[in-house]
Amino acid sequence: MANIAFISTAHIHTKEFIQNTLKATDGRKIVGIWDDVPDRGQRYAESAKTKFFPKMEELLVNKDVDGFVICAENTKHLPLLKKVLPVGKPVFCEKPLVTTTEDLKEVRKLFTKYPAPVFCGYMNPFSEDMTGIASLLKSDTLGKITRVRMVNAHHAAYGKWFDSPDLQWFTNPKLSGGGAFMDMGTHAVHLVRTLFGPVKEVWADIGNHSGNYTEVDDWGMAQLRFTSGVVGTLTAAWTQTGGQGGLEIQGEKAAVWNTASGYIVRGPSLEVHPLQKGPKLPDRMDRLVAIIRKEIPEKDLATDLEAIMDSVAIMEAAYRSAKSGKWTKV
Repeated sequence: MANIAFISTAHIHTKEFIQNTLKATDGRKIVGIWDDVPDRGQRYAESAKTKFFPKMEELLVNKDVDGFVICAENTKHLPLLKKVLPVGKPVFCEKPLVTTTEDLKEVRKLFTKYPAPVFCGYMNPFSEDMTGIASLLKSDTLGKITRVRMVNAHHAAYGKWFDSPDLQWFTNPKLSGGGAFMDMGTHAVHLVRTLFGPVKEVWADIGNHSGNYTEVDDWGMAQLRFTSGVVGTLTAAWTQTGGQGGLEIQGEKAAVWNTASGYIVRGPSLEVHPLQKGPKLPDRMDRLVAIIRKEIPEKDLATDLEAIMDSVAIMEAAYRSAKSGKWTKV
């Protein structure tokens, strides 16, 4: 069994996570939901066929719970982590972990005091394509890596995805911490930080193209200088109406990039061929269940957590750079 409790249901992916659990056949179960918006929490509890808990403490002390999912608004993550981490059970916190380096300092203190397994709602590094790319990078096929590019975007601003009362917080900077770049850019940042290591400085341009949700950005572009010498370019947006997304890596011998038929590898002296995919690793709800069942090595969790925390600092540097117009240290 893997008994899971939800702490808030604010996030857009809550429905997906509930469906994942309801459709699973491995014994996982949602045993309760708490939300600081009772009407929202009760609606999601009904859809999850579980009980709504009006008091969070009742769920925190429930001995049947094996792990927690925090699906709250971004800027509420820290106060909720302060409540949940002392319980000592695995925690899946939606991304980003927090939105500022000041909050990150508090989180690091919490992790030192309460070392429960924690991860975020990132999925890119765990896909078959990205585990395949990670293996490719360990070989000499591409040679020395010089540049990387990542596009992670959709058309949410044009489609007005966040008009729903449940999702309007995405467009309120006091609750979201930022717009499209905070929402979509953090995925791109986490992926390239996972694959290419720490970033030392950032330059970014972030703004609003659509004229919708004008309190927040709906697109952003960032240049990253990694400590390894690699240079990266990231694009994230709610205003993408076409084009090819994904990751591109340029090396001195060959490159790998995404196409309509999947990732391919090619170089001046290397015939084009499909990327050899790697294993699909558990992400999000599947990852929480795997952690509850102790199926993921602690070393892997610690490595991912460092990438998660570094991503917060990189994202903050990007937003500071967009305001100053200058390269900004991470």
